[in-house]
Amino acid sequence: MNKKNIPMPNRTGYFGIFGGKFMPETTMKALEELETAYRKYKNDKDFTKELNYYLKDYVGRPTALYLAEQLSEAIKGPKIYLKREDLAHTGAHKINNTIGQAILAKRMGKKRIIAETGAGQHGVAVATACALLKLECHVYMGKEDIRRQRLNVLRMRLLGAEIIPVTSGSCTLKDATNEAIRDWVTNIRRTHYIIGSTIGPHPYPMIVRDFQCVIGKESRKQIIEKEGKLPDYLIACVGAGSNSIGMFYPFYNTDVKFIGVEAAGYGLKSGKHAASLVVGELGILHGAKSYLLQDKNGQIKNAHSIAPGLDYPGVGPEHAYYKKINRALYIAVTDKEALEGFDLLAKTEGILPALESAHAIAGLKKISKKFKKKDVVILCLSGRGDKDVDIVAEAFKLQ
Repeated sequence: MNKKNIPMPNRTGYFGIFGGKFMPETTMKALEELETAYRKYKNDKDFTKELNYYLKDYVGRPTALYLAEQLSEAIKGPKIYLKREDLAHTGAHKINNTIGQAILAKRMGKKRIIAETGAGQHGVAVATACALLKLECHVYMGKEDIRRQRLNVLRMRLLGAEIIPVTSGSCTLKDATNEAIRDWVTNIRRTHYIIGSTIGPHPYPMIVRDFQCVIGKESRKQIIEKEGKLPDYLIACVGAGSNSIGMFYPFYNTDVKFIGVEAAGYGLKSGKHAASLVVGELGILHGAKSYLLQDKNGQIKNAHSIAPGLDYPGVGPEHAYYKKINRALYIAVTDKEALEGFDLLAKTEGILPALESAHAIAGLKKISKKFKKKDVVILCLSGRGDKDVDIVAEAFKLQ
């Protein structure tokens, strides 16, 4: 493990061999404009002051670091702390990034915002930030995800966002991202695209990671206050990868071990999963080189997960880099196991997790024998489960 060089990425947007800018020529000027603006404002006192104000007084940061004693006892494993991103305004970690990017867009003079969303949490967070900062908001969402995440669709519309249904491909997150990119290319002069995760062309993976690092920075301070030391492990779900990289990155230059949990869907052998790190291959999708789900001809496969936010056939390039250098361990859990994780947290701690976060719970349970009793684990509870109640009720045959 190389601890000396914390990945930034490099000047051309690569984490090792992963990342880059594989985009149409028409977007290159906008990407350069975005990178220049971000580098200008990220350490600007007024920008930082405004961002921190909203994170504290509007989002509700810092979020709690909660000792889940009954969950720890139930899995007969280590001492488990939950980083409660589900308590942030809008119910998930996504707001950390959208507030930051929306402020940046205003500084750049971009008053029209577009976004993609799968689970709807990013869409809600974008709509929230746009309402707050008086920006025009358009959200692309797959028709299948609109059906699965009706509550979040209603929330976005109530916040004033236009929801644009996507009916191509699998009608999920990948296809919504495709359509958002097409919109951006067409309206690039007055539009800022708020990408929701650590994917896309440089500088997006870096920008999203930096805005989400508040999760890990807070966790690091909080766990030292509670335990007098750093944790032994961090664990988080990985779809495209924003909550997990936001947790992992501030601990990169330490001995803390990272575990990322992907969606195995109906099983890795079924072909219906979203485990691009566990079984994917190197390729290019949505402007960056990373591990992807693709066939022998390099065509992108449809991904599947019961958690709409994990239903993506690729992963952010920084995660791919962490895998390549063995800085993080990546595992996958099935839909069935994720539902068991949801039920476990609900019954032991009285917390309904998002189905995305339930994958991390299930992953923790799956490898519980790996831990020692004295180990301290922080699990990123990336979102709350209100949005998934209908899916879970159907799976558990509740009336």
